[in-house]
Amino acid sequence: MGEVSDDNSNMSFLKRIATSDVPLLKEYGVNGVVIALLLAVVTPVLLSMMFGKKTKQRAVRADVGGEEGFAMRNSRFSSLVEVPWEGATTMAALFEMASKKYSRRRCLGMRKLIKREFVESSDGRKFEKLHLGEYEWDTYAEAFNRACNFASGLIKMGHDLDSHAAIFSDTRAEWIIAAQGCFRQNLTVVTIYASLGEDALVHSLNETQVSTLICDSNQLKKIPAISSKLQSLKHIIYIEDEPVEAETLNQVKHLTTLSFTEVEELGKTSHVDARLPSSSDTAVIMYTSGSTDLPKGVMITHGNIVATTAAVMTIVPNLGMNDVYLAYLPLAHVFELAAETVMLASGTAIGYGSALTMTDTSNKIKKGTKGDVSVLNPTLMISVPAILDRIRDAVFKKVGEKGGLAKKLFDFAYKRNLAAIEGVVGQGYGLTETCAGAAFTEWDDTSVGRVGPPLPCCYVKLVSWEEGGYRISDSPMPRGEVVVVGHSITKGYFNNEAKTNEVYKIDERGIRWFYTGDIGQFHPDGCLEIIDRKKDIVKLQHGEYVSLGKVESALATSNYVENIMVYADPFHNYCVALVVPAHQALEKWAQNSGINYKGFEELCQNDQAIKEAAKVGRLEKFEVPAKIVLLPEPWTPESGLVTAALKLKREQIKTKFKDDLDKLYH
Repeated sequence: MGEVSDDNSNMSFLKRIATSDVPLLKEYGVNGVVIALLLAVVTPVLLSMMFGKKTKQRAVRADVGGEEGFAMRNSRFSSLVEVPWEGATTMAALFEMASKKYSRRRCLGMRKLIKREFVESSDGRKFEKLHLGEYEWDTYAEAFNRACNFASGLIKMGHDLDSHAAIFSDTRAEWIIAAQGCFRQNLTVVTIYASLGEDALVHSLNETQVSTLICDSNQLKKIPAISSKLQSLKHIIYIEDEPVEAETLNQVKHLTTLSFTEVEELGKTSHVDARLPSSSDTAVIMYTSGSTDLPKGVMITHGNIVATTAAVMTIVPNLGMNDVYLAYLPLAHVFELAAETVMLASGTAIGYGSALTMTDTSNKIKKGTKGDVSVLNPTLMISVPAILDRIRDAVFKKVGEKGGLAKKLFDFAYKRNLAAIEGVVGQGYGLTETCAGAAFTEWDDTSVGRVGPPLPCCYVKLVSWEEGGYRISDSPMPRGEVVVVGHSITKGYFNNEAKTNEVYKIDERGIRWFYTGDIGQFHPDGCLEIIDRKKDIVKLQHGEYVSLGKVESALATSNYVENIMVYADPFHNYCVALVVPAHQALEKWAQNSGINYKGFEELCQNDQAIKEAAKVGRLEKFEVPAKIVLLPEPWTPESGLVTAALKLKREQIKTKFKDDLDKLYH
């Protein structure tokens, strides 16, 4: 069969149409039909090019000096933003100005405790259940007055102006009031996670030479056991969230100990003039919950927090009096502190809750009592990925276990309700060292998997990491280590110059850059995507690179996996894994498989159970753990194996389970 060119074939086809009985084609002939067809095809294309929806450019290239790289800035601002409004250059100034601006609005709300009781389970364990009432509110003016009274009371109590105060408490209204009180006397606040272990707690308090400790009644119980190790502590202020036993107070009687209310009353009757800070003064020394043996204290200035606040306020539209924010993450986490500062600056009501009382079925909520969300009806809340992942996985695993029609009905209802919500979900990226400020998705961006363009308080640059194979010359998108510069970059690590110099680098103009250790790529519209982490990439014996985080994410989707840490020894050609199995899922599988066992710990040693938990998919052969061990005890912040944000503490896990890891390689 001979070849026929497209042009000849098309012309023959058109001639046949033109000589047909269709009156219109007979009238205009072949040329008319050709022109008509061209217009029909080309016109929509031209109109689409002229008036069609264009991809919004959210960030543009920036010439910022420093190490060679691919730098971007927010496209909406030619220069970096620094303050939310004129004069609000410090945390103290911002709160005072907000309190005058929004004086009668609701500011800080706490639920009234009606009754506390303990319920005993079938195995004899006791669980605390709370009957909580409505939210009780302080207005902005009232909250500011409380902060002023606390500031005066703190000084009258005997706190030395040249020493630090620490807050060791769960998230609550008194946390913010205490912090703002300290700021009014230009005192640096040392923030400590309530879940911190004894050694890390002693280290944090001694390293910063804290003289006054502000804590809730639960944390107060931990102090007698370590008080002899605390070198500089002189005063304790405890929040009366629950009754304090006389024995506990007696054990710390060598320290000046007052309740939070007593300090406020002392300040109310004995006013002390404010000693206000400057923007460059250190507002907070925030101890990270990172994976090192001892936490590092990041020095965050007033200007850092205010700059992040100003930047976020340019992104979230119409934030203010109609909004209610649910606060439940630790205020010792920079994300929560920055978020609450944004709320204060915008006049938003902040209602405090906890992960254990959030919903009507939460662990600490008494049956028949409403959870925090039901009572507060928040319009805003934040979360960290690990918490959202756990919520999603718990729901999907439960539905998956039912299977069949139940799962299909759930999938249908889920998609339908998700489309009907019409709520905005923003994603951001930041670290303690960047004061939570680096990138944030804009309100009209509904894409997922990305963290948005650089916040307008900073520039973000990618620097090639040759060893890991990430380069700014990569196609289709530049890739490299994420480094950040701008008003949100903190001063460094307290009393740790060597570590500071590792990750904070000064360029030829004297400007400080922070090297995050994260690997990112910029999309064509200027949005950043985090794709890896330098510390999590290990080169195996035969040269393959394994991304531990990627493997962990893939395995964590298994119904049998509650938590997992993948480990790769560079002197071997395979990786291994430590797995905390999902208790119910594994026991149900064992029951269905006819496997007998005396306890969960014994089940974790069963070869068949290990093989079942190790089933994986969508990984390269060298990425799949060749061996795993099942561990019966959960990893919690209290165990010291995960952070308060539920990130793995790899070094601590490797140390604790060293023998198990050694066995997996022998």
